[in-house]
Amino acid sequence: MKWSLRRAVAAGAATVVALAALSGCAASSRTPAHDGAGAGPAWSGTWAAAQQRAMPGNEWFGPNWSLAGFAEQSVRQLVRVSAGGSQVRIRLSNLYGATPLRIAGATIAVAGNGAAVQPGTVRALRFAGSPSTTIPEGVTAASDAVPLSVAPGQTLTVTAYFAEPTGAATFHQAGFTTTYRADGNHLLDQDAAAFAGETSHSWYYLTGVDVAGEPNRPGHAVVAFGDSLTDGSMSTPNSNHRYPDLLADRLIAEGKPMGVLNAGINGNMVLTDYPCFAGEKATTRVNRDLLEQPGVRTVIVLQGINDIGLGGTDTGCAAPPAVTPARLIEGHRALIHAAHTHGIKIIGATVPPFRGNPLYFTEANNATRIALNQWIRDSGEYDAVADIDRILGNPANPDTLLPAYDSGDNMHPNDAGMKAIADAIDLNTL
Repeated sequence: MKWSLRRAVAAGAATVVALAALSGCAASSRTPAHDGAGAGPAWSGTWAAAQQRAMPGNEWFGPNWSLAGFAEQSVRQLVRVSAGGSQVRIRLSNLYGATPLRIAGATIAVAGNGAAVQPGTVRALRFAGSPSTTIPEGVTAASDAVPLSVAPGQTLTVTAYFAEPTGAATFHQAGFTTTYRADGNHLLDQDAAAFAGETSHSWYYLTGVDVAGEPNRPGHAVVAFGDSLTDGSMSTPNSNHRYPDLLADRLIAEGKPMGVLNAGINGNMVLTDYPCFAGEKATTRVNRDLLEQPGVRTVIVLQGINDIGLGGTDTGCAAPPAVTPARLIEGHRALIHAAHTHGIKIIGATVPPFRGNPLYFTEANNATRIALNQWIRDSGEYDAVADIDRILGNPANPDTLLPAYDSGDNMHPNDAGMKAIADAIDLNTL
C-alpha cells in the first residue's frame, strides 16, 4: 500500500523533524501532586491523558493552542469516561508550566451535542473549598468531589476559565476529540453558542477524571501505557476508536465496567527522552502516568516500536541511540519492576509488524522487534501477554500488517485494527 507523508508523521519521527526548532527544550522538574479532595472518597480513574510540553500545531494533528496559552477565555473539553460513579473530580496539570497556573473557575457537566451540555447537569468545581485555584509549576491539582451521576461510557464536558494569561500550556497533543474555546467566562453555559468559533483536537491541562461512589469499583482501574498505538494515531477522530476506548466498551458490555486510562503518547520511547515531541521516556514518566493514577490495579504495556524505528536516526530534533534487544528488554524490565513494587499487575503486549514502512523498517530493526517479542512471550517476566503481533500480522507474511487492519502506513492499525487489539486482551487478566 502506498505510504503517505501524513501517516509517516503520525508514526512519530517525521513530526520531530518538523519540530526541530524546539530541540533545545529541557525536561521540567516535577513536584508531588496536590489533592484538593483530601482523604475523602475512594477514587478510581475513569479517564486520563498523558501530558506533554507545548509545541506547534501541524497539518496531521491540526492546530493547537498550547504555545500561546489562554487569557480571558473559556476552554470546553470533552472526555468519554469508562467507569461510573455518583461523585466526580478532575485533575489539572501544570507539569510544564513556566509560571503558576491560575484557574479562575471550572465546571463539569454531562455532554450534549457538540459543545452543549445536558440541562441541569452543570456542576461548579471547587479546589480545597475555593472556586479558583493556583497550581504551581510542575504540579498536578485535584478538584474537590462534586455530586454527579456518571455512567460508564458517558461523555462529560470539563470547562475551565482562564482570566489571566497562562503562558504556554501543558497539554496532550493527539486528543482526536474536538475541544472548544470562547472569549470570556462561559463556565455555566448550557448551549454551544459561545463556543461556535475556534476548535482544536488537543486536551489542555486536563490530565484525569476520577469517580467515587456507586457503581464505582474502587481499585479496578487499568492503565494502557504506550505510544501512538495506544494514543490512537490513525483512528477516526471523535469516534473513540482508540484501543483503550474499545477495551472499555468490552468491559461495559460484559457488565464489568472499570476505569481504562489512556497513558499513550504519540512517538514515545521506552529508553530515550524526546522532549520536543513525545515527552520523557517511558521509564521516567511511568511514575506519574501509571503509579499515580487513582485505583490502578493493572497496566498494559504496548511500547518499543519508536526505540526500534528511530534508533540511530538524526531527526533534526534529537538523535536517539540505536537500541539492541538487550537494552530494550532492560527498559521493559524497569517498567515491570515499577509496577510490581507498587502491587500492580503488568501485561506485556508484543510489538506489531511494520514491514513496508519506509521510515522505520529495516531488516535489522525487524530482527530487534522479533527478539523483543520473543522475550515478552517466553520469559515469564510479564504477568500476562497480549500477543498483538500475531493478532495484527498477516499470516501469509508475518512481518506485515494484515491489510484489513492497516491504516495505510504499514505500521499503524486502522479502526478495525484497534478493535482487534482490544479484543485480543483477555478480560480475566484485568
